[in-house]
Amino acid sequence: MTTQPNVIFIICDDLGWGDLACHGNPHTSTPRLDQMHAESSRLTRYCSGPLCTPARAGILTGRWHLRTRAFDTYCGRAAIDPQEPTIARTLAAAGYRTGAFGKWHLGDNYPSRPNDLGFDETLVHRSGGIGQPGDVPANHLREHDSYFDPVLVRNGSLADSRGYCTDVFTDACLEFISHAAQNTAVEDANVQTADQPFFAYLAFNAPHTPLQIADEWVEPYRRAGVNETHARLYGMVTNIDHNVGRVMDHVDELGLAHKTLIIFTSDHGPCGSSAGDEGQRFNAGLRGIKGSMYQGGIQTPSFWRWPTTLAAGRDIDRVAATVDVLPTLAQLAGAELIKPTDGPATDGHSLVPLLTGETQPQDWADRDVFMHWHRGDAPVRYRNYAVIDQRWKLTRPAEDAADELYDLQADSQERVDLAAQEPDRVTAMRRRYDMWFEDVCTTRGGRTFDPVAIPLGTIHENPVVLSQNDWRTIGDEGWRNDRIRGVWAVRVEEEAQYDVHLTWREDLPAGTAFVSVDDNLWSTPVAAGTRLTILAGLCLPQGPARLEAWLHTEAPRATARSGHFIPALYVEVDREGT
Repeated sequence: MTTQPNVIFIICDDLGWGDLACHGNPHTSTPRLDQMHAESSRLTRYCSGPLCTPARAGILTGRWHLRTRAFDTYCGRAAIDPQEPTIARTLAAAGYRTGAFGKWHLGDNYPSRPNDLGFDETLVHRSGGIGQPGDVPANHLREHDSYFDPVLVRNGSLADSRGYCTDVFTDACLEFISHAAQNTAVEDANVQTADQPFFAYLAFNAPHTPLQIADEWVEPYRRAGVNETHARLYGMVTNIDHNVGRVMDHVDELGLAHKTLIIFTSDHGPCGSSAGDEGQRFNAGLRGIKGSMYQGGIQTPSFWRWPTTLAAGRDIDRVAATVDVLPTLAQLAGAELIKPTDGPATDGHSLVPLLTGETQPQDWADRDVFMHWHRGDAPVRYRNYAVIDQRWKLTRPAEDAADELYDLQADSQERVDLAAQEPDRVTAMRRRYDMWFEDVCTTRGGRTFDPVAIPLGTIHENPVVLSQNDWRTIGDEGWRNDRIRGVWAVRVEEEAQYDVHLTWREDLPAGTAFVSVDDNLWSTPVAAGTRLTILAGLCLPQGPARLEAWLHTEAPRATARSGHFIPALYVEVDREGT
């Protein structure tokens, strides 16, 4: 390979292995992805997930997600450390123009946004999904379906959009590709420079719930007798298929197919069935769903299409993982890996020899892939873990469960637990996990699990909008409307006057609003039905702090766990004069 390829990396949210017709689904219509499958080299043992943020952290950094600070989807644990080397930074240093479109889920505030981490052009939604508590208030508070005409974030600023979210993100990606091609043509004509390659990261937030999609995509499945939940879900998958086809067609029309690598994958397995759903979602016999350590939760499609360079229709059955993406793309681009402040430049392996056929699968060295998922302040050893090699898999699917051992070559559906028959193998594989766990936990001197503090009052982002996606909850996990408390880890860059805007949920009773920053406390009365409260001119002290905002009311709140305490839905902190 003598030239740097353009790269388009397409990743879906909650799309399972079995959602594609080419993987045996008897219901879905995915002709363009079936075409891509036929034209690609396919990694059939690719492990992703097991949840949104961990998968993206591994892909974008080439390092195990427990090194990156971004190891959960909320509770203040979805923001990536700003010092992490990313694909965008790596490829930009090799001359690439970079763009990110769709779901980020690695931090909504400076310095963890995509435009802070090496992407030249960005159009993304906030937090884990459109309409979730971490989304922009304009989407979360409006009444109509927010998957249509969502308010998004373009290069760090709010931007209106028109259309269905998957279509909107694809439109932005195609525009980015067109501009990159046009700019290269102008440079070639006027300056005789070499082509500038591009890297486009297209991250669909579909088919994640809520299952919002226009009826035109759903109706064919309804007519076929598919239940409503799956009809909507498969309608979203077919819309994804349509947009992947648009990307392939656009690249072909620009004459870029021979120099463009298109990758298609998903972040983890499918979500579970909804209440009232009829039967389980088809997943080609794989056991488990999203969040599970079984293969149904972590095995996802991984198609690599590059005409004239990678063989079409070839399955590569070597075990691989998210951390392999960055070193693979770096080698293809001739880019140097960026050494982070602590730990290895990458935990992955370049798959170029496998993809190009330089090394045959049977000659590929065996290796381990490690999976771990947890919530809370720090990971718990053996809780929801797996270590996977080419043949064997050791896993503990729940904190109070025993280790389970599966021979994936003979039992891909993980039906027969061989732990009792293979105690020595269990001990050896658990020892390898222990060594890995201790290694990742000592990243940054053992403080790698501290949350990324959100800076207040910088020129890079002012005002700063804090959402419940990033708060550290007190006595509970997640966000459940007004039932729990939470604080934000912030860092006040300079002591100054700040205005603090509190956004409340509807039907707020009368009470007193409070804002605390460590030991500093401010308050103001609030009338019933208020949606916005402003506390102006607060002098915030410089340095790291814990910020909390809530309403105290004497009105009875049957759903409130903390008595008469109601947290703010959003907190906007605006430094005066900036």
